[in-house]
Amino acid sequence: MPSYRFLIDEVEKGPSGSHIAAFFDMDRTLIYGFSAQDLMIEQVTSGELSIGEVVNQASHGIQFARGKIDFAEMVNSTAKHLRGQVDSRNYEFGRRVFEKRVASRIYPESRLLIDAHLKKGHVVVIVSAATPYQVEPVANDLGVHSFLCTHLEVQNGICTGKVVEPACYGEGKSIAVRNFIADRNVDLAESYFYSDGDEDLPLLEIVGNPRPLNPNKKLTSVAKSRDWHITRFEGRGRTSAKDVARTGLAYLSAAPAAAAALSAYSINGSARQARNIFQGLWGELSSASIGLELDVKGREHLWSHRPAVFMANHQSAVDAIAVLKLVQSDFTAIAKKEVQSQPVIGQMSEAMGTIFVDRSDNKAAREALQPAVTALKSGTSIIIFPEGTRSPTNKLSKFKKGGFHLAMQAGVPIVPIVLHNTTDAMPKSAFIARPATVHVTVLPPVETADWEIEDLNENIDMVRKQFLKELDQDSADTSKDVIRLAQSGNKPTAPVEDHGSKPKKNKG
Repeated sequence: MPSYRFLIDEVEKGPSGSHIAAFFDMDRTLIYGFSAQDLMIEQVTSGELSIGEVVNQASHGIQFARGKIDFAEMVNSTAKHLRGQVDSRNYEFGRRVFEKRVASRIYPESRLLIDAHLKKGHVVVIVSAATPYQVEPVANDLGVHSFLCTHLEVQNGICTGKVVEPACYGEGKSIAVRNFIADRNVDLAESYFYSDGDEDLPLLEIVGNPRPLNPNKKLTSVAKSRDWHITRFEGRGRTSAKDVARTGLAYLSAAPAAAAALSAYSINGSARQARNIFQGLWGELSSASIGLELDVKGREHLWSHRPAVFMANHQSAVDAIAVLKLVQSDFTAIAKKEVQSQPVIGQMSEAMGTIFVDRSDNKAAREALQPAVTALKSGTSIIIFPEGTRSPTNKLSKFKKGGFHLAMQAGVPIVPIVLHNTTDAMPKSAFIARPATVHVTVLPPVETADWEIEDLNENIDMVRKQFLKELDQDSADTSKDVIRLAQSGNKPTAPVEDHGSKPKKNKG
């Protein structure tokens, strides 16, 4: 079975241009599992659904699975509780569900594949049976600016709870795609569709490059009979015993690192040298244990100006290991007070001389930062995550001011460390790490010697824009623009002609 690299290599070696589209199903194709389940769980736990409504949704889901009702009828029945809701509230609820439950299940291979298509100038579109409340945040997170989905009727900003026919399911997906390309120069014969389900055969059959991805049993059988390439992603889902063992070993590797550091301290009495030994050794051992490799651009900036305030964006629990491996020696870190009470992590942080800050008390936080200023002036660098906490997605959050105050007071430069994809190894809320190659860009040091307090917000914005540019997040379309495009692309009209573009013989 071809690996995901086959899909990416195929795109990279293929033709470029906006006449080629790449259509993606969402559930079990771009993300592990079903977003509808997450939506229902959140509705139940938040008290939005009564027990009777839960039973009703489950009953109609079973009837649909048995073929007794069609997809639109099922959605009409399960969306009744949204009748009378302000539609903007539904989008906000979907965004919260995404951040809490769905973001961590996006396949890292999906990001790579979508990026490959975007770099070739292809039109990338998510085509999903789900509602826009589920699809929009996934599209935004993946940088996809067009999606087609099952819309609910909205009148004067209020949801009626009724499906806009045809629903974007089965043949409805091919109708939505035909409508979408009607005023675009897209050649279906050169285009791709990635999907996991046999219900998507109507669309798979009209593109030149059908690509079964994580296919169910029936689609697997059809794909084999038609000699379609089958690919399965493994970057999410159930963790293997090997991954559990590797993650445990990463934590346990702190013990030999600590033993080596204590041995050195007992010989020469140097706490600084002992910490350098512990930090360097544990960074190497823990990253080797979980299979974390770093592909670093701009490594020279890690050493050109020290001491410095090293600032990294925060996506994952493995960010600390990545930055530890990068900075290596003569540093301490700043962390929120809650880290101090965490088993193992808290003890290791204390051993590394971490400065803990109570963010709920601004005055106490400012006082706690004074040792960091002293450390910087004495030659010890500081590591800080300016977002303050891990982001639920790869999107950059707002920066807090503490680290910038530190650099300015001590008169040392800021060195931005841009972590591109640590969520591939361990997304937020995950407990087990997976092997991954993390791409890192170390940007040139930003001097702070001539900064003035009245210009601090402007300077923070300047540094954050450097992160946004490096992460390709500086020109993302707004959610409103994406939704408007999706609605216009899925109008309930009859199928249109192919405009003379008939699919070529399948290329496999």
